[in-house]
Amino acid sequence: MSKPQELEAIRAARANYPALERWTYLDVAGRGVLSRAVRAALDAHLDERMMNGADKERFFELIERTRAGFAQLIGAEPDEIAFTKNISEGLNMIATAFNWHRGDNVILCPELEHPNNIYPWLNMRRYGLEVRAVAPRDGRIPVDEIAAKLDSGTRVVTVSTVTFAPGFRTDVDALGAICRERGVLLLVDAAQSVGVLHTDVERLKIDALAVSTPKGLLGLYGMGFLYCRRAWAERLTPAYLARFGVDLGEAHEAAMGKFEYRLMPAARRFDVGNYNFAAAAAADASMQELAALGTERIERHVVALAHALARGLLDLGLPVAGGTPGPHLAHIVTVGAMSANHYGSEDEDINQLYEHLAANRVKLSIRRGMMRFAFHVYNSTDDVGRVLDLARDFLARRSTPSDRSKRDEPSLSIGEED
Repeated sequence: MSKPQELEAIRAARANYPALERWTYLDVAGRGVLSRAVRAALDAHLDERMMNGADKERFFELIERTRAGFAQLIGAEPDEIAFTKNISEGLNMIATAFNWHRGDNVILCPELEHPNNIYPWLNMRRYGLEVRAVAPRDGRIPVDEIAAKLDSGTRVVTVSTVTFAPGFRTDVDALGAICRERGVLLLVDAAQSVGVLHTDVERLKIDALAVSTPKGLLGLYGMGFLYCRRAWAERLTPAYLARFGVDLGEAHEAAMGKFEYRLMPAARRFDVGNYNFAAAAAADASMQELAALGTERIERHVVALAHALARGLLDLGLPVAGGTPGPHLAHIVTVGAMSANHYGSEDEDINQLYEHLAANRVKLSIRRGMMRFAFHVYNSTDDVGRVLDLARDFLARRSTPSDRSKRDEPSLSIGEED
Protein backbone atom coordinates (compact mmCIF):
# COMPACT_ATOMS: atom_id res chain seq x y z
CA MET A 1 0.00 0.00 0.00
CA SER A 2 1.33 3.44 -0.93
CA LYS A 3 1.88 6.08 1.72
CA PRO A 4 -1.16 8.18 0.64
CA GLN A 5 -3.35 5.05 0.74
CA GLU A 6 -1.94 4.17 4.14
CA LEU A 7 -2.72 7.62 5.52
CA GLU A 8 -6.23 7.47 4.08
CA ALA A 9 -6.84 4.11 5.78
CA ILE A 10 -5.70 5.60 9.10
CA ARG A 11 -7.91 8.67 8.62
CA ALA A 12 -10.89 6.46 7.87
CA ALA A 13 -10.24 4.44 11.04
CA ARG A 14 -10.32 7.62 13.14
CA ALA A 15 -13.98 8.18 12.24
CA ASN A 16 -14.88 4.90 14.00
CA TYR A 17 -14.12 6.28 17.49
CA PRO A 18 -16.88 8.60 18.77
CA ALA A 19 -14.86 9.74 21.81
CA LEU A 20 -12.72 11.82 19.47
CA GLU A 21 -15.70 14.09 18.90
CA ARG A 22 -15.28 15.19 22.54
CA TRP A 23 -11.60 14.68 23.34
CA THR A 24 -8.11 15.05 22.03
CA TYR A 25 -7.48 11.57 23.38
CA LEU A 26 -3.82 10.83 24.17
CA ASP A 27 -4.12 8.33 27.00
CA VAL A 28 -4.03 4.81 25.55
CA ALA A 29 -1.23 4.10 28.04
CA GLY A 30 -3.99 4.39 30.66
CA ARG A 31 -6.82 2.94 28.56
CA GLY A 32 -8.02 3.22 25.01
CA VAL A 33 -11.45 4.18 23.67
CA LEU A 34 -14.00 1.89 22.07
CA SER A 35 -14.90 1.89 18.39
CA ARG A 36 -18.40 1.77 16.99
CA ALA A 37 -17.75 -1.81 15.84
CA VAL A 38 -16.82 -2.85 19.38
CA ARG A 39 -19.98 -1.25 20.77
CA ALA A 40 -22.06 -3.04 18.12
CA ALA A 41 -20.46 -6.39 18.99
CA LEU A 42 -21.17 -5.81 22.68
CA ASP A 43 -24.77 -4.83 21.97
CA ALA A 44 -25.28 -7.96 19.88
CA HIS A 45 -23.76 -10.14 22.60
CA LEU A 46 -25.89 -8.58 25.34
CA ASP A 47 -29.03 -8.80 23.20
CA GLU A 48 -28.41 -12.52 22.74
CA ARG A 49 -27.81 -12.97 26.46
CA MET A 50 -30.89 -10.91 27.40
CA MET A 51 -33.34 -12.35 24.89
CA ASN A 52 -32.21 -15.97 24.55
CA GLY A 53 -30.28 -16.73 27.73
CA ALA A 54 -27.18 -17.99 26.00
CA ASP A 55 -26.08 -20.35 23.28
CA LYS A 56 -23.04 -21.78 25.01
CA GLU A 57 -21.70 -23.44 21.87
CA ARG A 58 -21.73 -20.10 20.06
CA PHE A 59 -20.01 -18.51 23.05
CA PHE A 60 -17.25 -21.13 22.85
CA GLU A 61 -16.91 -20.47 19.13
CA LEU A 62 -16.41 -16.80 20.03
CA ILE A 63 -13.69 -17.75 22.50
CA GLU A 64 -11.79 -19.82 19.95
CA ARG A 65 -12.11 -17.09 17.32
CA THR A 66 -10.78 -14.55 19.83
CA ARG A 67 -7.95 -16.85 20.86
CA ALA A 68 -6.96 -17.35 17.23
CA GLY A 69 -7.26 -13.62 16.51
CA PHE A 70 -4.86 -12.72 19.29
CA ALA A 71 -2.45 -15.48 18.27
CA GLN A 72 -2.39 -14.12 14.73
CA LEU A 73 -1.84 -10.57 16.02
CA ILE A 74 1.40 -11.53 17.80
CA GLY A 75 2.66 -14.31 15.50
CA ALA A 76 1.80 -17.25 17.77
CA GLU A 77 -0.29 -20.42 17.51
CA PRO A 78 -3.77 -20.57 19.08
CA ASP A 79 -2.75 -23.35 21.49
CA GLU A 80 -0.09 -20.99 22.86
CA ILE A 81 -2.75 -18.54 24.11
CA ALA A 82 -4.62 -18.70 27.44
CA PHE A 83 -7.28 -16.31 28.71
CA THR A 84 -6.70 -14.26 31.86
CA LYS A 85 -8.61 -11.54 33.65
CA ASN A 86 -5.69 -9.09 33.49
CA ILE A 87 -1.91 -8.81 33.12
CA SER A 88 -1.29 -9.46 36.82
CA GLU A 89 -2.96 -12.84 36.55
CA GLY A 90 -0.94 -13.73 33.48
CA LEU A 91 2.34 -12.85 35.19
CA ASN A 92 1.33 -14.84 38.27
CA MET A 93 0.39 -17.85 36.12
CA ILE A 94 4.00 -18.05 34.95
CA ALA A 95 5.55 -17.23 38.33
CA THR A 96 3.59 -19.97 40.11
CA ALA A 97 4.01 -22.65 37.40
CA PHE A 98 7.70 -23.26 38.14
CA ASN A 99 8.90 -25.81 40.64
CA TRP A 100 11.24 -23.36 42.39
CA HIS A 101 14.35 -24.50 44.21
CA ARG A 102 16.72 -22.64 46.46
CA GLY A 103 19.39 -21.10 44.25
CA ASP A 104 17.01 -20.21 41.41
CA ASN A 105 16.80 -16.55 40.47
CA VAL A 106 14.76 -14.11 38.42
CA ILE A 107 16.16 -10.84 37.02
CA LEU A 108 14.18 -7.61 36.60
CA CYS A 109 14.46 -3.81 36.77
CA PRO A 110 12.13 -2.82 39.63
CA GLU A 111 12.35 0.95 39.17
CA LEU A 112 10.84 0.70 35.68
CA GLU A 113 8.32 -2.09 36.24
CA HIS A 114 4.72 -1.79 37.31
CA PRO A 115 4.44 -3.18 40.87
CA ASN A 116 2.38 -6.07 39.50
CA ASN A 117 5.50 -7.41 37.79
CA ILE A 118 7.43 -7.24 41.05
CA TYR A 119 5.14 -8.68 43.73
CA PRO A 120 4.67 -12.09 42.06
CA TRP A 121 8.42 -12.65 42.25
CA LEU A 122 8.75 -11.36 45.79
CA ASN A 123 5.98 -13.82 46.69
CA MET A 124 8.05 -16.70 45.28
CA ARG A 125 10.94 -15.95 47.65
CA ARG A 126 9.19 -18.23 50.16
CA TYR A 127 10.24 -21.11 47.89
CA GLY A 128 13.84 -19.97 47.81
CA LEU A 129 13.71 -17.81 44.67
CA GLU A 130 16.25 -14.98 44.58
CA VAL A 131 15.01 -11.73 43.03
CA ARG A 132 17.92 -9.97 41.31
CA ALA A 133 17.51 -6.29 40.49
CA VAL A 134 19.24 -4.16 37.90
CA ALA A 135 19.11 -0.37 38.01
CA PRO A 136 17.82 1.67 35.05
CA ARG A 137 20.23 3.55 32.86
CA ASP A 138 19.01 6.89 31.46
CA GLY A 139 15.44 5.77 32.10
CA ARG A 140 15.88 2.53 30.16
CA ILE A 141 16.15 -1.14 31.07
CA PRO A 142 19.85 -2.02 30.54
CA VAL A 143 19.94 -5.30 28.62
CA ASP A 144 23.73 -5.63 28.99
CA GLU A 145 23.47 -5.48 32.79
CA ILE A 146 20.73 -8.10 32.79
CA ALA A 147 22.99 -10.31 30.66
CA ALA A 148 25.86 -9.79 33.13
CA LYS A 149 23.69 -11.05 36.01
CA LEU A 150 22.65 -14.26 34.24
CA ASP A 151 24.09 -17.45 35.70
CA SER A 152 23.26 -21.15 35.91
CA GLY A 153 20.50 -20.42 38.46
CA THR A 154 18.62 -17.88 36.34
CA ARG A 155 15.26 -19.29 35.34
CA VAL A 156 13.36 -16.15 34.29
CA VAL A 157 14.10 -12.66 33.01
CA THR A 158 11.08 -10.35 33.01
CA VAL A 159 10.77 -6.87 31.48
CA SER A 160 8.20 -4.47 30.08
CA THR A 161 8.32 -4.18 26.31
CA VAL A 162 7.64 -0.46 26.77
CA THR A 163 7.71 1.03 30.26
CA PHE A 164 4.64 2.93 31.44
CA ALA A 165 6.98 5.71 32.61
CA PRO A 166 9.08 7.12 31.09
CA GLY A 167 7.64 5.10 28.19
CA PHE A 168 10.83 3.92 26.49
CA ARG A 169 11.22 0.74 24.47
CA THR A 170 13.19 -2.17 25.88
CA ASP A 171 15.62 -3.88 23.50
CA VAL A 172 13.60 -7.09 23.61
CA ASP A 173 15.20 -8.31 20.38
CA ALA A 174 18.67 -8.45 21.95
CA LEU A 175 17.38 -9.74 25.28
CA GLY A 176 15.38 -12.50 23.61
CA ALA A 177 18.44 -13.78 21.79
CA ILE A 178 20.48 -13.83 25.01
CA CYS A 179 17.79 -15.65 27.01
CA ARG A 180 17.10 -18.19 24.27
CA GLU A 181 20.80 -19.03 24.03
CA ARG A 182 21.01 -19.51 27.80
CA GLY A 183 17.76 -21.48 28.18
CA VAL A 184 16.17 -18.74 30.31
CA LEU A 185 12.44 -17.95 29.99
CA LEU A 186 11.88 -14.38 28.80
CA LEU A 187 8.56 -13.08 30.14
CA VAL A 188 7.32 -9.68 28.99
CA ASP A 189 4.66 -7.35 30.30
CA ALA A 190 3.26 -6.07 27.00
CA ALA A 191 0.70 -3.67 28.49
CA GLN A 192 2.12 -0.73 26.55
CA SER A 193 2.87 -2.37 23.23
CA VAL A 194 0.51 -5.06 21.92
CA GLY A 195 -2.10 -3.59 19.59
CA VAL A 196 -0.15 -0.36 19.17
CA LEU A 197 3.28 -1.65 18.15
CA HIS A 198 3.96 -4.57 15.84
CA THR A 199 4.74 -7.67 17.91
CA ASP A 200 6.22 -10.90 16.55
CA VAL A 201 6.96 -13.22 19.45
CA GLU A 202 8.93 -15.63 17.27
CA ARG A 203 11.22 -12.99 15.82
CA LEU A 204 11.74 -11.40 19.24
CA LYS A 205 12.25 -14.80 20.90
CA ILE A 206 9.72 -13.98 23.61
CA ASP A 207 8.81 -17.08 25.63
CA ALA A 208 5.81 -15.68 27.51
CA LEU A 209 3.79 -12.48 27.22
CA ALA A 210 0.99 -11.02 29.33
CA VAL A 211 -1.39 -8.33 28.15
CA SER A 212 -4.86 -7.02 28.99
CA THR A 213 -7.49 -5.76 26.57
CA PRO A 214 -8.38 -2.17 27.70
CA LYS A 215 -5.20 -0.45 26.44
CA GLY A 216 -3.69 -1.12 23.02
CA LEU A 217 -6.25 -3.80 22.20
CA LEU A 218 -9.04 -1.22 22.65
CA GLY A 219 -11.36 -3.51 24.56
CA LEU A 220 -12.82 -3.88 28.05
CA TYR A 221 -11.41 -4.28 31.53
CA GLY A 222 -11.61 -7.76 33.02
CA MET A 223 -9.87 -9.78 30.31
CA GLY A 224 -6.36 -10.41 29.09
CA PHE A 225 -4.23 -12.96 27.30
CA LEU A 226 -1.23 -15.04 28.26
CA TYR A 227 1.04 -16.25 25.48
CA CYS A 228 3.40 -19.05 26.44
CA ARG A 229 5.60 -20.72 23.86
CA ARG A 230 4.72 -24.39 23.53
CA ALA A 231 8.24 -25.59 24.38
CA TRP A 232 8.03 -23.74 27.70
CA ALA A 233 4.33 -24.19 28.48
CA GLU A 234 4.61 -27.96 28.38
CA ARG A 235 7.38 -27.82 30.98
CA LEU A 236 5.20 -25.81 33.38
CA THR A 237 2.48 -26.93 35.80
CA PRO A 238 -0.37 -24.48 36.49
CA ALA A 239 -0.94 -23.55 40.12
CA TYR A 240 -4.70 -23.71 39.46
CA LEU A 241 -6.30 -26.46 37.44
CA ALA A 242 -9.84 -26.64 36.09
CA ARG A 243 -11.69 -28.73 33.54
CA PHE A 244 -10.65 -26.54 30.61
CA GLY A 245 -6.99 -27.18 31.45
CA VAL A 246 -7.43 -30.98 31.26
CA ASP A 247 -7.33 -32.80 27.94
CA LEU A 248 -10.37 -35.06 27.61
CA GLY A 249 -10.60 -34.77 23.84
CA GLU A 250 -14.09 -33.89 22.61
CA ALA A 251 -15.81 -34.70 25.92
CA HIS A 252 -18.31 -32.22 27.34
CA GLU A 253 -16.96 -29.36 29.47
CA ALA A 254 -18.55 -30.92 32.58
CA ALA A 255 -17.26 -34.45 31.86
CA MET A 256 -14.99 -35.97 34.50
CA GLY A 257 -12.14 -38.21 33.43
CA LYS A 258 -10.05 -40.47 35.61
CA PHE A 259 -7.93 -39.36 38.54
CA GLU A 260 -4.93 -39.73 36.25
CA TYR A 261 -5.16 -36.90 33.75
CA ARG A 262 -3.29 -35.18 30.97
CA LEU A 263 -2.91 -31.39 30.76
CA MET A 264 -4.11 -29.52 27.71
CA PRO A 265 -1.43 -28.74 25.13
CA ALA A 266 0.70 -25.63 25.43
CA ALA A 267 -0.89 -22.61 27.13
CA ARG A 268 -4.45 -23.98 27.12
CA ARG A 269 -3.56 -25.72 30.39
CA PHE A 270 -3.74 -22.28 32.05
CA ASP A 271 -7.42 -21.68 31.18
CA VAL A 272 -9.52 -21.74 34.36
CA GLY A 273 -13.31 -21.96 34.38
CA ASN A 274 -15.68 -20.07 32.11
CA TYR A 275 -14.66 -16.98 30.20
CA ASN A 276 -15.52 -13.30 30.16
CA PHE A 277 -17.64 -13.69 27.04
CA ALA A 278 -18.64 -10.01 26.83
CA ALA A 279 -15.02 -8.87 26.95
CA ALA A 280 -14.17 -11.54 24.37
CA ALA A 281 -16.85 -10.14 22.04
CA ALA A 282 -15.28 -6.69 22.39
CA ALA A 283 -11.73 -7.96 21.88
CA ASP A 284 -12.74 -10.03 18.87
CA ALA A 285 -14.22 -6.96 17.17
CA SER A 286 -11.34 -4.63 18.06
CA MET A 287 -8.65 -7.10 16.99
CA GLN A 288 -10.37 -7.57 13.64
CA GLU A 289 -10.12 -3.81 13.12
CA LEU A 290 -6.46 -3.72 14.19
CA ALA A 291 -5.60 -6.69 11.98
CA ALA A 292 -7.33 -5.12 8.98
CA LEU A 293 -5.11 -2.04 9.30
CA GLY A 294 -2.00 -4.04 10.21
CA THR A 295 0.10 -3.44 13.30
CA GLU A 296 3.18 -2.53 11.25
CA ARG A 297 1.20 0.31 9.68
CA ILE A 298 -0.21 1.34 13.07
CA GLU A 299 3.28 1.41 14.57
CA ARG A 300 4.64 3.63 11.80
CA HIS A 301 1.73 6.02 12.31
CA VAL A 302 1.95 6.33 16.10
CA VAL A 303 5.74 6.55 16.21
CA ALA A 304 5.69 9.38 13.66
CA LEU A 305 3.12 11.26 15.77
CA ALA A 306 5.06 10.72 19.00
CA HIS A 307 8.32 11.90 17.44
CA ALA A 308 6.60 14.99 16.04
CA LEU A 309 5.13 15.83 19.45
CA ALA A 310 8.44 15.26 21.23
CA ARG A 311 10.30 17.55 18.81
CA GLY A 312 7.62 20.22 19.14
CA LEU A 313 7.67 20.13 22.94
CA LEU A 314 11.47 20.30 22.94
CA ASP A 315 11.31 23.33 20.65
CA LEU A 316 9.08 24.96 23.29
CA GLY A 317 11.77 24.34 25.91
CA LEU A 318 9.88 21.60 27.76
CA PRO A 319 11.85 18.76 29.43
CA VAL A 320 10.93 15.80 27.22
CA ALA A 321 12.21 12.54 28.71
CA GLY A 322 14.90 11.01 26.56
CA GLY A 323 15.58 14.23 24.69
CA THR A 324 15.73 14.10 20.90
CA PRO A 325 13.50 11.31 19.56
CA GLY A 326 15.32 8.14 18.60
CA PRO A 327 14.88 4.36 18.67
CA HIS A 328 14.06 4.51 22.39
CA LEU A 329 10.84 6.42 21.70
CA ALA A 330 7.77 4.54 20.49
CA HIS A 331 4.24 5.96 20.93
CA ILE A 332 4.57 7.41 24.46
CA VAL A 333 6.01 10.86 25.14
CA THR A 334 6.67 11.92 28.72
CA VAL A 335 7.59 15.34 30.06
CA GLY A 336 9.32 16.11 33.36
CA ALA A 337 11.50 14.23 35.80
CA MET A 338 10.68 10.83 37.24
CA SER A 339 9.68 10.73 40.90
CA ALA A 340 7.75 8.57 43.33
CA ASN A 341 4.66 10.76 42.91
CA HIS A 342 2.25 8.69 40.83
CA TYR A 343 -0.39 11.37 40.37
CA GLY A 344 1.49 14.63 40.17
CA SER A 345 4.81 16.18 39.26
CA GLU A 346 7.43 17.58 41.60
CA ASP A 347 7.56 20.49 39.14
CA GLU A 348 4.53 22.74 39.70
CA ASP A 349 4.84 24.08 36.14
CA ILE A 350 4.21 20.55 34.84
CA ASN A 351 1.14 20.23 37.06
CA GLN A 352 -0.16 23.58 35.81
CA LEU A 353 0.43 22.59 32.18
CA TYR A 354 -1.39 19.32 32.78
CA GLU A 355 -4.36 21.22 34.22
CA HIS A 356 -4.37 23.61 31.26
CA LEU A 357 -4.44 20.73 28.77
CA ALA A 358 -7.09 18.82 30.73
CA ALA A 359 -9.29 21.92 30.97
CA ASN A 360 -9.14 22.09 27.18
CA ARG A 361 -10.31 18.48 26.81
CA VAL A 362 -6.96 16.84 26.18
CA LYS A 363 -7.05 13.40 27.79
CA LEU A 364 -3.65 12.45 29.19
CA SER A 365 -2.15 11.33 32.51
CA ILE A 366 0.71 11.80 34.94
CA ARG A 367 2.68 8.75 36.04
CA ARG A 368 5.66 8.76 38.40
CA GLY A 369 5.87 12.51 38.24
CA MET A 370 5.88 12.68 34.43
CA MET A 371 3.19 14.06 32.16
CA ARG A 372 2.37 11.30 29.68
CA PHE A 373 0.97 11.45 26.13
CA ALA A 374 0.25 8.16 24.36
CA PHE A 375 -0.91 7.67 20.76
CA HIS A 376 -2.95 5.00 18.99
CA VAL A 377 -4.36 4.48 15.52
CA TYR A 378 -7.16 7.00 16.03
CA ASN A 379 -4.80 9.93 16.64
CA SER A 380 -3.70 12.42 13.98
CA THR A 381 -1.31 15.26 13.25
CA ASP A 382 -4.14 17.59 14.24
CA ASP A 383 -3.90 16.19 17.78
CA VAL A 384 -0.17 16.93 17.85
CA GLY A 385 -0.75 20.46 16.58
CA ARG A 386 -3.50 21.12 19.12
CA VAL A 387 -1.34 20.02 22.07
CA LEU A 388 1.55 22.16 20.86
CA ASP A 389 -0.74 25.17 20.40
CA LEU A 390 -2.15 24.75 23.91
CA ALA A 391 1.32 24.30 25.41
CA ARG A 392 2.54 27.40 23.58
CA ASP A 393 -0.43 29.37 24.87
CA PHE A 394 0.21 28.16 28.42
CA LEU A 395 3.89 29.10 28.30
CA ALA A 396 3.07 32.56 26.94
CA ARG A 397 0.46 33.23 29.63
CA ARG A 398 2.66 31.80 32.38
CA SER A 399 5.16 34.56 31.80
CA THR A 400 2.60 37.27 32.71
CA PRO A 401 2.49 38.58 36.32
CA SER A 402 -1.12 37.47 36.85
CA ASP A 403 -0.32 33.88 35.92
CA ARG A 404 2.89 33.77 37.93
CA SER A 405 0.85 34.49 41.05
CA LYS A 406 -1.24 31.37 40.44
CA ARG A 407 1.69 28.96 40.44
CA ASP A 408 1.54 28.50 44.20
CA GLU A 409 -2.02 27.17 44.04
CA PRO A 410 -2.46 23.42 44.81
CA SER A 411 -2.63 21.11 41.79
CA LEU A 412 -5.45 18.73 41.03
CA SER A 413 -5.49 15.04 41.91
CA ILE A 414 -4.55 13.34 38.67
CA GLY A 415 -5.50 10.09 36.98
CA GLU A 416 -6.10 6.58 38.22
CA GLU A 417 -3.84 3.58 38.54
CA ASP A 418 -2.80 1.53 35.51
